[in-house]
Amino acid sequence: MENLSIIILFLFVLFTLLGTGVWVGLALMGVAWVGMELFTSRPVGDVMLTTIWSASSSWTLTALPLFIWMGEILFRTRLSQDMFTGLSPWMARLPGGLVHTNIVGCTVFAAVSGSSAATLTTVGKMSIPELRKRKYPEPMIIGTLAGAATLGLMIPPSLTLIVYGVTINESITKLFFAGIVPGLVLAAMFMGYVAVYSKASKSWHPLSEPVMSLSEKLRNSRFLIPVLLLISIVIGSMYLGFATATEAAAFGVIGGLVLAASQGTLSAKTFAQSLMGATRTSAMIALILAGAAFLSLSMGFTGLPRALANLIAEWKLSQFELLMVLLIFYIILGCFLDGISSVVLTMAVVEPMVRQAGIDLIWFGIFIVVVVEMAQITPPIGFNLFVLQGMTNHEMSFISRASIPMFLIMVLMVFVLILFPDLATWLPENMRPGPS
Repeated sequence: MENLSIIILFLFVLFTLLGTGVWVGLALMGVAWVGMELFTSRPVGDVMLTTIWSASSSWTLTALPLFIWMGEILFRTRLSQDMFTGLSPWMARLPGGLVHTNIVGCTVFAAVSGSSAATLTTVGKMSIPELRKRKYPEPMIIGTLAGAATLGLMIPPSLTLIVYGVTINESITKLFFAGIVPGLVLAAMFMGYVAVYSKASKSWHPLSEPVMSLSEKLRNSRFLIPVLLLISIVIGSMYLGFATATEAAAFGVIGGLVLAASQGTLSAKTFAQSLMGATRTSAMIALILAGAAFLSLSMGFTGLPRALANLIAEWKLSQFELLMVLLIFYIILGCFLDGISSVVLTMAVVEPMVRQAGIDLIWFGIFIVVVVEMAQITPPIGFNLFVLQGMTNHEMSFISRASIPMFLIMVLMVFVLILFPDLATWLPENMRPGPS
């Protein structure tokens, strides 16, 4: 009964602060402050300062602003146009045609961005007009973009995986490699749906593409070389053990600057814009992480995480039953919070439960990412829906309906991960050890 009262108190304070427009990071600190005042006699100010400094000065966290900066630099290049030019000849003959460029383009850009919104904007600004011009069904254009852009949260370098790793003190590099195969499998499932829909739908009548010879296709593919080279440098340096995630991020920034300079899009103005954009996003995430660290400490004084973990143990839920409870919980939470906020807000309570159930924390990180990917396309707070609304001027209801098949495919992906856990654990277990 006491634990229930604590939960109600924390939720009341949190949603009161969020409802009045307080930033998420500050709202978390406010809840933690109340908890510390009520459940400990220690000086709250000293504890808060120490905790926030410790959370903000982590060397692992350095990878976050670097990867964000790399994505900001590439966002201002001609990358989307080059990707469409390079991919479209190979996609045109597949069942579903050029709609596959949405999915493959998002998959490729996700490997150098780490951000769902950046992936969506970069690929969408080029593909939407081209696909409309060729008369592909509008719901399929919108739906595949909304769904495939979420791959930016899973395929490394993923900002959500960095935040998860920092929160639970797990290897960022291992989490990155855990996300590669599930990310590719999810992309393949999206493409499979497009292929089936194109054959079954009576409204599928796009304009046919001109036939290209193999030499013409290969000539167009040269536009993909820079981004594939950048992916190889970032991912390869980590897999071969030459670099940590932070060092690979630095390589990525240098590669992004070189790519932008070679395309003639690097100027003093775009450099400053990319730097300020990365600074704003990094500061926002750092504030959320600092607030979450303080909240975790405050909740530790209440004994709530341990009590909930013991309660779950008393229920004797199987691993599968626990995962289903968490799946529903995160889907509901995703209707009101973005993915990163959902992760940092809940880990203090969820991590002890997961450890108690004997679930691998690397695998669970991928499970979490798939579930919070759904939050990007669930109303009323789904961020990808807002981005698409701004790009297409469609009603939110239309974009939400178009995204439903992608949401259901992500739910199916959760069960695929449960049935085949090696999808997420094989690569991390077989990668070379990185530098110390």
